[in-house]
Amino acid sequence: MRKYLAPLLGMAFLLASCNNDDDAGVGGPSGPDPDPSANVVVQDFMWKSMNIWYFWQAEVDDLADDRFSTNAEYTEFLESESSPENFFNNKLRFSEDRFSFFNDDYRELTNNLAGISRSNGVEFQLFFFGDSNEVFGFVKYIIPNSDASTKDISRGELFTGVDGQTLTENNYQDLLFGENNTYTLNMADIANDVITPNGKEVTLTKEEGLVENPVFIVDSFNVGGSNIGYLMYNGFTNEFDEQLNDAFGQLKAAGVTELVLDLRYNSGGSVNSSRLLSSMIYGTNTNDLYIRQRWNPKIMAAFSAEDVEDYFASETGDGSPINTLNLSRVYILTSRSTASASELVINGLDPYIEVILIGRTTTGKNEFSLTMVDDPSRDGAPFIYTPSRENQINPDNQWAIQPLVGRNENAAGFFDYTSGFPPDIELDEDLENLGILGDVNEPLLARAIEAITSPASKRDFTVKTPAPYFTSSRMFQPLKDNMVLDKPLHLPYELYEE
Repeated sequence: MRKYLAPLLGMAFLLASCNNDDDAGVGGPSGPDPDPSANVVVQDFMWKSMNIWYFWQAEVDDLADDRFSTNAEYTEFLESESSPENFFNNKLRFSEDRFSFFNDDYRELTNNLAGISRSNGVEFQLFFFGDSNEVFGFVKYIIPNSDASTKDISRGELFTGVDGQTLTENNYQDLLFGENNTYTLNMADIANDVITPNGKEVTLTKEEGLVENPVFIVDSFNVGGSNIGYLMYNGFTNEFDEQLNDAFGQLKAAGVTELVLDLRYNSGGSVNSSRLLSSMIYGTNTNDLYIRQRWNPKIMAAFSAEDVEDYFASETGDGSPINTLNLSRVYILTSRSTASASELVINGLDPYIEVILIGRTTTGKNEFSLTMVDDPSRDGAPFIYTPSRENQINPDNQWAIQPLVGRNENAAGFFDYTSGFPPDIELDEDLENLGILGDVNEPLLARAIEAITSPASKRDFTVKTPAPYFTSSRMFQPLKDNMVLDKPLHLPYELYEE
């Protein structure tokens, strides 16, 4: 039973995320308007959208509904910072907000949500050399059909430089994430906790529009009489929900009775994809609550309890029946990169089945966000991006913001995991023994299989060189580690227009 936010006060707004009928606007939110001669179009959009939707709107004095008494006062406020970036960060962001962000091109942000990015296909993590400011990286995996997939580079390899320059805290962003489309990685070996350049060079080229299928590995194994399914899922990308459902159809056909879900590199994405994934694991009982949303006070006051509840699903968005395993427990591989929608799966399943975490403590991101653009005239959901209304976006303002707009709680009412979910079985990745993803001997998967089968002879999982990274390639993509609410929204007109 998919629930949508209901219209209130007798006013029905028939809006959906991809509905072409919503092009007929009625005018934007009322309130102060800046001096037309002032160069504050972006700041005006930021303030008005945050005033309606921001989760901490009531906690930020400058976002108060009665903050400005005149247009001149409002204009002066919008001009108080030297750039839109500084205005957003210094005037609008709540002090406890770790994750809201902006982008000066909404297309880059929305493409990333669809799994499309500018990338050479190498996913990696970065580390410091001890207490120095020098940096090295290790390759987590290679995206299929990318430039890197045609080069001599693979999981577990290390690099210490780019284009002959040693990576440091001061230059790694420019060298790895700058405007240069092509760069050469200077590779290295590790032995006995010592990293040494090996002379190997790999030249890589970033491609515009690279599409990554997040359903990375699907397999099953019969070990010790247990039929174990394995799924490595690297991002909650709603364009690949059908492929995800097909993966569970493969596992179901294989007769798996245990599942190892690998979310160690999954930093989040679509809330609805998390609901579908959880339904594929647990079941399709549409009367069981998956999550309940908490918005800012003025939006919460406009909705009934039913309006903010999402239930387990029986079909995908395209109408395909959910392939569910109907499990009573699941083993989830985690790391510090496991965030937002990944953590939502952990929290949403916890009231119903046994969730066993293996790896490291997760990120601790329990807020969801919305993509906002300068489209104030969208009925019932002003400023919320929808593809069918791109021709309604202000042509003089291509900025987008991705503010946190709410928190999710599970059926038991639990939401407080800002410190992350700690593992039941702690195990770090080992830079000297990373293993092959999807192989039964890869350490994290092997540890999960051992927990399932309880063999008499236990493997030694001692980690010789742990991997305490400080950032990753994923954190420099526009969407980063956000959890995006992708459901139609319908606010009563009176809430944003007076």
